[in-house]
Amino acid sequence: MADQLGCYTMRSHGMVLARLHMYDWIILLLLAVIDGLLNLIEPFHRFVGKDMMTDLRYPLKGNTVPFWAVPIFGIILPWAIFFGIYFKKKNFYDLHHGILGILYSVLITAVITDAIKDGVGRPRPDFFWRCFPDGKDVYDNITTGVICHGEKSVIKEGHKSFPSGHSSWSFAGLGFLAWYLAGKITAFDRRGHVAKLCIVFLPLLTAALVAVSRVDDYWHHWQDVFAGSLIGLTVASFCYLQFFPYPFDADAFWPHAYTVQLAEERNSRNANSYSVRPTEIETVNIPGQGGITLRDTLNDVESGSRS
Repeated sequence: MADQLGCYTMRSHGMVLARLHMYDWIILLLLAVIDGLLNLIEPFHRFVGKDMMTDLRYPLKGNTVPFWAVPIFGIILPWAIFFGIYFKKKNFYDLHHGILGILYSVLITAVITDAIKDGVGRPRPDFFWRCFPDGKDVYDNITTGVICHGEKSVIKEGHKSFPSGHSSWSFAGLGFLAWYLAGKITAFDRRGHVAKLCIVFLPLLTAALVAVSRVDDYWHHWQDVFAGSLIGLTVASFCYLQFFPYPFDADAFWPHAYTVQLAEERNSRNANSYSVRPTEIETVNIPGQGGITLRDTLNDVESGSRS
């Protein structure tokens, strides 16, 4: 683990990191705008025929885990842990990169998830009741395709089954947190403390329960949940390793940028500690004279100047 030479607080290094990562924050805002636009456009309406309704007649239920709750435990909860470590260790590099990394993880995941949702247009397991809220199904006489008469927004949402957004968002945020905790508690220090692994797996278990709830609520097929979870965890891994070392690395506790900053400060201090002393040269070889001392020569010069 890297030694800490000093405190890197929000006051001392906040503006420095903000300027250094200005373009990263701008790209983050662009990702948020793109994801908003993806939620506004109409998804692809995949053909749904009469014979397909057998697997799409599950009851229309509410959400066990509301959509607004996902950012709370997927973003706000990790932020609370990041701030707790910051107030104890006073390392703004860690706080900044933790916040930036998890936001990138969630927003990249959101853009990928919503783009695939709009492109695939898979109907949800409860699509029948979205399409025919009164239970009276109507089909085209030639294609046997559904002729929906439900609420337009509800039908639109019914074509966004694959992949699961709840699952991908949960694993993007809590997966990043699992990586982060593994580095902070040195879970892979080869000492065999299984309790550390339990701490690392706790966020992943929470994300998995959120994903399972989507199948229980009949909002998603199991394939949707599996794909969403895989997307979220994969993006979380890439985003974490972009800012932090592997948890089994010797410097796993702090982000890459902090370790580089420490190395630069050490090199600067070591360079300043050296002093050049040319008079330490004792002997000069003069052709035909043998070896004479520089100090003797200087003394002769000084004696001549005095006489």
